[in-house]
Amino acid sequence: MLWEKEKKTLKLNASECIPVVLSASKAMPTLQSIQDILERLDSVEQRGYFLPDEDERLREVYSQYLAVRSSLFECIYAISGQHLSVKNATTRLPDFIVAYAAACLLVRSASFIVKMATKHPVSREKLDEPEPRYNLEAKNFTRIYRSLTSPRKWWAFYDAARFFQIHRDEILGYAKNESLKPIVDLLIQEEAYVLSRRQNFLKQRLSYRIHSFLRRNHLGYKKMMFGLFKTSGSIIASLKQPFVKPSGMGKRVTTKVRERLERFLQPGDVLVTRHDDALSNLFLPGFWPHAACYIGSNEQRKKIGVRCDFKIEETVRFIEAKKDGVKLRPAEDTLQVDALVVLRPKLSEELRAAAISSGLKHTGKHYDFVFDFSKSDRLACTELIYRSYHGVSSIKFELESRAGRYCLSAEDLINQSVGKGWFDPILIYGVEGNNWIEGENSRTLLKQSFAATF
Repeated sequence: MLWEKEKKTLKLNASECIPVVLSASKAMPTLQSIQDILERLDSVEQRGYFLPDEDERLREVYSQYLAVRSSLFECIYAISGQHLSVKNATTRLPDFIVAYAAACLLVRSASFIVKMATKHPVSREKLDEPEPRYNLEAKNFTRIYRSLTSPRKWWAFYDAARFFQIHRDEILGYAKNESLKPIVDLLIQEEAYVLSRRQNFLKQRLSYRIHSFLRRNHLGYKKMMFGLFKTSGSIIASLKQPFVKPSGMGKRVTTKVRERLERFLQPGDVLVTRHDDALSNLFLPGFWPHAACYIGSNEQRKKIGVRCDFKIEETVRFIEAKKDGVKLRPAEDTLQVDALVVLRPKLSEELRAAAISSGLKHTGKHYDFVFDFSKSDRLACTELIYRSYHGVSSIKFELESRAGRYCLSAEDLINQSVGKGWFDPILIYGVEGNNWIEGENSRTLLKQSFAATF
């Protein structure tokens, strides 16, 4: 285990841990911030899923909590690694005071996370999702929940709590020490909470067992269904409908058209595309089934201020989610299509750069064959656009419930982005023969090509 390795290498002593514990105590949520979070989560539960900006905020708060938790664990293991135990704590009371204060903060913060999540099932599932952008692993919440209700760990904690009560007067005497006074004050503040937690342990242990049982069964079902969708989706994505196109006929977006497109496109443009003979057209709703985002060349991205923490090859022009995952792709890959429409965001260069930067953070994620946009660890093609643009300026996409899942089809994307004035359709190709049509005529033809509502 990671902590076991760290216990052998950490060199912190109790005095060095004091500022860490005090800083951690300041990072704990206040009553007002807790109330604000719970109110926001109530609206999420009513809706049934997180909006991208809500998802980001929860991840930020959660990753901050995990960073604080990690720091507190470091202090406890650094001090206990120097052979501190309840048996010899009477001769090392300053060490005990600091380690016990860190433990109290750990228990209180974990209890808040568990209480928040068990009250809000949608949030509980979100906290167990992996998210590489924040270095969050799968089942993080379940591990915290299990640790909080572990009989062995609770016995050790209550053993320390009893020691604190027995030696309370002597410990409070250390308030005269300038360095230890803030820690002693912190223990006095935590005292009432520790006593109340003892009464709730058995109830919380039962609650965890129920959570663990339901999660295992639900996860097993999800893995089975995802495997089924992935297998069938991968096969369907590579198959063609017979008799739609003559054998050997290539894509109608030719090399010449592609080169013209690259001169026409601007970073942030969204392309909605179609393959004439793709078998997946039979299963996806509407005429327009797929979407990708043009991110431009390295020079274009630098010019508008796109932020990215990894190197992008010069040949890359698009970010796109396909069956092989969310990847950066050259134009000859993304533009292997028969028809397309270009939607240009009505945003400043700065805001387009922000949307592209947001999308790039999802690079490397797997494809979501289930099309469940309430999860962010796997993305479908339109979900990449949704998570890149939602919350930028006035853009607020509304997900649609289909087959019990919240998602946004490519045609939903067109209807909302054009109908609400966020994007302009500026080019359509391949709908009326191999014609390149720009401007207002492209809007008219787009509207005629599917069940448009704008």
